[in-house]
Amino acid sequence: ASASFPYLSDNQVKHLFVSPQVILVQVNPGEAFTIRREDGQFQCITGPAQVPMMSPNGSVPPIYVPPGYVSQIIEENGVRRVLVLPQQPEFHPGGHSPLHHPPPPPHAHLPAFIPHPAMMPPPPHLYTGMAGGVSDMSSQYISQYHPAHIYSDLPFSVCFSCCLFVPSVSADSHSQHGRPPFVHRDDRTSKTYERLQKKLKERQGGGGGGQVKDSPPPSPQKTCSSPPMVDIHNGVGGKGLEAEQGQLSHAVAGPDKQAGRGKNGELGELDEEAQALQALLSTISKPVVSDIQARGVVVSWSAPTRPESDSSSAEDDASPLESVSYEVSISFSGKDGKYKSMYWVQAMCNCLQGNPSEAVSFTTLSCEPGSSQSSQEGQRDQEHTCTPGKGTGIYEQCYYGPQKQYRVTKLSPASRYSFRLAAKNDMGVSEFSEVVDLFTSCSVPLPPFPPELEMTGVTWLCLKWQRPSSSPKEDDIYYILEMEEEGSGYGFQPSYDGDELSCTVRNLHRSTKYRFRVAAYNSEGKSNPSQVVEFITNPDRPSSPCRPVIRGRVLPNSFKMAWEPPKDNGGADVTKYVMELSEGLSGLSWELVYSGPAMEHVCEGLKPGCSYQTRVYCMSEGGQSPTPAVPPGPCQPPRLVGKPKAREVQLRWGPPQVDGGSPVSCYSVEVSGPQSEESREVYQGPELDCSVGGLMPGKTYSFRLKAANKAGFGPLSERCEVTTGPGAPEQCKAPSTTCKSPSCVVISWEAPPCNGAPVTEFRLEWGAAEGSMQVCYSGPGLSHEMKGLLPATNYFCRVQAVNVAGVGPFSEAVLCQTPCSVPAAVSNIYALKESELQSSRPPPLYSPSTCLGICWDPPCDHGSEITSYLIDLGERQPIVIGPVTKHIIQNLQPDTSYRIRIQALNSLGAGPFSHTFKLKTKPLPPQPPRLECTAFSHQTLRLKWGDGPAKAATSDALQYQLQMGDKSGRFLSLYKGPCHTHKVQRLNESTSYMFRIQAFNEAGEGPFSNVYTFTTPRSPPAPVKAPKVERLDDNSCEVTWEVLPPMKGDPITYTLQYMMGNSEFKQAYKGSATSFHVQNLQPSSDYRFRVCAIRHCQDAPELSGPYSPTVTLSPQRNEVAVGGGAAGSGSRAGTESSRARRSLTDEQCAFLLLMVFAVIAILIAFVIQYFVIK
Repeated sequence: ASASFPYLSDNQVKHLFVSPQVILVQVNPGEAFTIRREDGQFQCITGPAQVPMMSPNGSVPPIYVPPGYVSQIIEENGVRRVLVLPQQPEFHPGGHSPLHHPPPPPHAHLPAFIPHPAMMPPPPHLYTGMAGGVSDMSSQYISQYHPAHIYSDLPFSVCFSCCLFVPSVSADSHSQHGRPPFVHRDDRTSKTYERLQKKLKERQGGGGGGQVKDSPPPSPQKTCSSPPMVDIHNGVGGKGLEAEQGQLSHAVAGPDKQAGRGKNGELGELDEEAQALQALLSTISKPVVSDIQARGVVVSWSAPTRPESDSSSAEDDASPLESVSYEVSISFSGKDGKYKSMYWVQAMCNCLQGNPSEAVSFTTLSCEPGSSQSSQEGQRDQEHTCTPGKGTGIYEQCYYGPQKQYRVTKLSPASRYSFRLAAKNDMGVSEFSEVVDLFTSCSVPLPPFPPELEMTGVTWLCLKWQRPSSSPKEDDIYYILEMEEEGSGYGFQPSYDGDELSCTVRNLHRSTKYRFRVAAYNSEGKSNPSQVVEFITNPDRPSSPCRPVIRGRVLPNSFKMAWEPPKDNGGADVTKYVMELSEGLSGLSWELVYSGPAMEHVCEGLKPGCSYQTRVYCMSEGGQSPTPAVPPGPCQPPRLVGKPKAREVQLRWGPPQVDGGSPVSCYSVEVSGPQSEESREVYQGPELDCSVGGLMPGKTYSFRLKAANKAGFGPLSERCEVTTGPGAPEQCKAPSTTCKSPSCVVISWEAPPCNGAPVTEFRLEWGAAEGSMQVCYSGPGLSHEMKGLLPATNYFCRVQAVNVAGVGPFSEAVLCQTPCSVPAAVSNIYALKESELQSSRPPPLYSPSTCLGICWDPPCDHGSEITSYLIDLGERQPIVIGPVTKHIIQNLQPDTSYRIRIQALNSLGAGPFSHTFKLKTKPLPPQPPRLECTAFSHQTLRLKWGDGPAKAATSDALQYQLQMGDKSGRFLSLYKGPCHTHKVQRLNESTSYMFRIQAFNEAGEGPFSNVYTFTTPRSPPAPVKAPKVERLDDNSCEVTWEVLPPMKGDPITYTLQYMMGNSEFKQAYKGSATSFHVQNLQPSSDYRFRVCAIRHCQDAPELSGPYSPTVTLSPQRNEVAVGGGAAGSGSRAGTESSRARRSLTDEQCAFLLLMVFAVIAILIAFVIQYFVIK
């Protein structure tokens, strides 16, 4: 375990199974974890951190835990965790301290844990929290511990070894005893140190030969990066004494130095100057030990001196060595509490380190022992003193002797005791240890005293008891109170369980004996119950005697009254009866006339002819019975609260002066109307005020009040007159309606009751629907005339009255229907479209030039169905039609305007005319023009009609439609537009086609012309490709050309022409052959040849095709060149094309114009984008 391992708590060391080979050890914040690396050095890792550990076999061994801790395995979600938990504290005063047990030997068959090199975190400074005398960790925690229990399911174990190093301590850092607080290092640590020194020696190459037996191996040279004057180890820096004291301070360093390096940090051979300096540093003398104390010593040494044989100058001898630092090493050994130390010194300069000096041995002195928890120092024999204190702060000695355990007896149960321990030897007494608080266990309490009666009642008993005197105050004692009812047969039953010393038992029976006992218990057990005590509940008061009755005849001055005993005496006998007498019926005063055990009495000395009231009550041990109650006396009249409302008043009253011996439980308010003396109850309840509603506005009402108790209602009070405030008028009766005309109605109504305030105005609502009426009149009148109504229409009306108090409710809604009338005027007239005009009737079709089609929206018939319409055309005779909304007027003049208005008629007469609408007939459609064929070919026909230009604008009023007939006799439209020419393409040769034309404008489409027939001619042969010319000799050549197939059965012949020089072409051959042998040629002349095909028609003359491109025969090079587009020999020299120029077709012209317009549009867009937008 590491030095900080005893401080681990739960969940502070966890093994997490990351992979079959790598295990993460989690170190929490504030904790430390010590491991031994592969090179043998030790590393202390402080939390928070996760240390990756690599196991050769992938399994996790158990952990050695410190004393007082146990390890526990928890498996969560397939992950096993080993938790180090604190053990429950146990009291073992005689046990030996685990600090003195030797460490367990490591298992030889288990390989050590190796830190994972790839996952190792950057190592912190070694043992930063283990500086003796400086850190919070005391030396008693730096030791080996017993192994914890090894679980059977974990086959391996892990040993965490601890390597201790002595911290750097300055010369003035001493403890209170004048000795430096060195830390104990056992033999195992010393062996580890020697092995490390041996490894360093092997790495250095055996440069430390010739040493003394007790001298350690030479230290390796330090790197240039280490500071020369300041030695920092284990988190504590040590600084030497001043040079003026004549001695050099010592420093303690661990064996973790690296191998020597050069000035550049690289291994290499030293030069002569460096070797000389190292030899000079190796001449340091043996240190001198003085002022030896128990925990401190003064070590001094001399600076290294140059040998006499050195050839340096005198100035070099006189000059001191520059920046020399020293390293002091210490070795511990000890037995039986006595420790032996050895010191040796090494000098360092300019990153070079000399050989160590001879070692000097010394033994520290003995001292008084440390605290009870620290390791023993000095003499072996010790005596221990144990002093306890019982929570008062005063400690008393309970043991003195050499034993390490002691049994303390005669202590109080359930009490806290504080203990502390001190050790003593021949040198003195140590300080006391930390205080330990221990608690003694408690015992079963003794039986408490029996409970005592504190208070009693009819249905409850209040009991109390005392705490057992033998129980200490620290002991928590609880009590159980048991009760037994006399004659119940259930025995004792628990009534209370708690820590209180008193209890009130409720829900008991009156005049009943109960038995009680109490028992105490604590965590150790329950005591015996106390002695049984008996208590009786109090009796209850008796009920009232039965109603008294008169015995015998009533005399003028006396009468005899008798009564029966009460039905319930309350659990005790009645001791006496009391009779009281009251004169009159008010019950204001009562006089005692008898008190005794008898149940009858004669009342004497009374007034003749006077009314008396009597009441009787009884008394017993439980108290007095209730006094017989009589109805309460009269109340004061109720009074008005606030201002009376129209239909509601607020009343308030007080209780009666005499309640009749019983509290008043109810009040009753009666009201009588202004026209009737009969009273009715408007309120009954316990309150002293009420609201009376449902009253009439402006009326006077009388109110009376009476009170009631359990004996009944008392007399009524005097009357209280209250007049209600004015209210809104009552609901008006339904108004009456009278129709003066189809568009005028007179509404009249009557005034309703005003309810105390005169009616100031009436409001009349009128509307076509019952839910959407609006106010049409507001005033004091009782009638109103509505004008501008629609005939034969349902209307609703209602009326309400208003006064200063408010608005009355509306009357019932009345339905009023106006009488029927002539139709309304036609609102809108529309002209029918030409398509609707043509499709309205079958042929003959209507012409828009002589007809006008109109339609209109039907007007309101005002309750009588429309029978006909009258169409007025002005000067012409009106036209009467049936109940339709569309009509076509015929026999009109073309291109003429007409003013039209329409009037609807029903059984009641003719309605008003509509507004005048102006419509105009279209002109007559044009006649068809004459169609001519101006140009033709075997595939095209150019047709022309009319006298206008070939191309006209689309805005011309007159347009044409050209149609061509197909084989089935149907005509298809070829062209529709204002132009006067059209070219028909893609026709067949020698075929007749039928055409007809039609002219149309705004007036409509004119008739079609007669059918024209045009026939296409036969097509000539296709052009022949350029012929091939082959020179045979200087005077002859052979010309060949391609073969053309026959055209629809007509044979094809060929004509060959030649031209010599610049003369005209002459025919050389005509026939059906495809080659010709030309002779008699002049060698010095150029000849050109061309060929054309000729079609021989059966019933028509011959048709010659175009000539082929010319081919030139040049005599100079004896080569034939092909001109134009010929493909013969492929050369471009000496050719000339005689292809006739042909004019462009319309499609080619259109395409050329489209391309020109597209280029111009692109250029304009570019100019606008570049110069305008940007």
